[in-house]
Amino acid sequence: MAVSSFQCPTIFSIPSFQCRSDPDLVGSPIGGSSRRRFNATAGMSSPFTCGGRMSSTILRFPPNFVRQLSIKARRNCSNIGVAQIVAAKWSNNPSSGLPAAAAASSASAAASAPAAAVPPVALNGVDEEVAAAEGIREIGSVQLKDSKPSFLSSDGSLAVHAGERLGRGIVTDAITTPVVNTSAYHFKNTAELLDFKEKRSVSFEYGRYGNPTTIVLEDKISALEGAESTLVMASGMCASTVMLLALVPAGGHIVTTTDCYRKTRIFMENFLPKMRITVTVIDPADIAGLEAAVNNYQVSLFFTESPTNPFLRCVDIELVSEICHKRGTLVCIDGTFATPLNQKALALGADLVVHSLTKYIGGHNDVLGGCICGPLKVVSEIRNLHHVLGGTLNPNAAYLMIRGMKTLHLRVQQQNSTASRMAEILEAHPKVSHVYYPGLASHPEHHIAKRQMTGFGGVVSFEIDGDIERTIKFVDSLKIPYIAPSFGGCESIVDQPAIMSYWDLTQEERLKYGIKDNLVRFSFGVEDFEDVKADVLQALEAI
Repeated sequence: MAVSSFQCPTIFSIPSFQCRSDPDLVGSPIGGSSRRRFNATAGMSSPFTCGGRMSSTILRFPPNFVRQLSIKARRNCSNIGVAQIVAAKWSNNPSSGLPAAAAASSASAAASAPAAAVPPVALNGVDEEVAAAEGIREIGSVQLKDSKPSFLSSDGSLAVHAGERLGRGIVTDAITTPVVNTSAYHFKNTAELLDFKEKRSVSFEYGRYGNPTTIVLEDKISALEGAESTLVMASGMCASTVMLLALVPAGGHIVTTTDCYRKTRIFMENFLPKMRITVTVIDPADIAGLEAAVNNYQVSLFFTESPTNPFLRCVDIELVSEICHKRGTLVCIDGTFATPLNQKALALGADLVVHSLTKYIGGHNDVLGGCICGPLKVVSEIRNLHHVLGGTLNPNAAYLMIRGMKTLHLRVQQQNSTASRMAEILEAHPKVSHVYYPGLASHPEHHIAKRQMTGFGGVVSFEIDGDIERTIKFVDSLKIPYIAPSFGGCESIVDQPAIMSYWDLTQEERLKYGIKDNLVRFSFGVEDFEDVKADVLQALEAI
């Protein structure tokens, strides 16, 4: 910030803006190297000549401007002048004095002397009432906002407001979160850059390392999952693979389950062995197999979906977490099929949760993304590798995710309801031989699902009583759902896994994974239940 000397009037001519002298700086020494620069949370002092004395001029801003700076802007230091933040602090707490360490020198000395970095200065008593109401806490000199405000008690309200309603790292009066389209963030001078590099201030630096829009999405997901930290990436597979690479050392060992997303299995079978990482595969219900694996190997990670894809098997998260933690093994649950609304894997004992944001969380079949939620220490380790590998979520995609999450609870409620009712109808239909849905009493892990889930999701898998041709005829007779991969969106989607995901394998090879030619995976959207029911029944009648 440029420093100048001028005669300071008592009141600026600009309405609502005032200046006053700082008693701590009256009579401050002139000359030498006394000029000091402070980080964004501490502010910056500048000398002015007022009435023949050296003084620090502080602006009093209009209340709304003050509030936005003092609560929101500190997190996004690169986008706002630190002097303005100090002005906001003084305006909120006019009786307090600037810390003595913030002594200023003359303009001539400031222009010639090199900037000397100092330790962060705490701003005590700043916005205490507002901070308490808005869930703000301080770690060192960096101010952080709790992702779950106390007055938002339901997941539905959190999905709408978390990360946004009570302040975000972008100064705006807009209801919706702006999209910050930039690949890099600038520093005003080298001294500011050095403060950032030497961790005396916080800032964005490069687009791959963070973005204000993306951080809002991360905060919103953290609030729903009850997570300390969330990292978003370009896709669900990106999140899964980077997590595995970050947490499993070369020569390590992991445990996973038989039923899982095929691309995850391919990565484990074909790529992890190149790092000498071995994998034990167990049935989702094989607790004895899990115990044997963690006792016989140095297992870094147990990674599974719950519910799984496509048979919707459910893992007893509390039990497997207890078993794994006794041996120092981390537990990661892919909760994509459950959503954070139907299942709280972290609260059940898991260390990490992975989601494909493309599915329910985005919810509109129009954007790709993935995330990892968990403790700050573990997620930071993954984040460090992510910064190297890339796979960054575009801020426009983050905006679409934020928008989609505002209706997440409404969509999931409808999808839970439709899927549950349709599962019962399908199970009773003579042209359906088997139904896979954790909400049905016939499901092998129904007792587990009832205990750890509040809803059973919007996907139902079932087998048509017939061969592949009869199953194709059923699928082609449907009028509402699209034949497509993916699930969890507003539009219903249907596919035959044997064709959509496993057609490159022979029938015999597909059967090794339990994939029969007559298997159908149906993702129910938010259409009216009666319309969907009528469409499914007419398609069954057509065969």
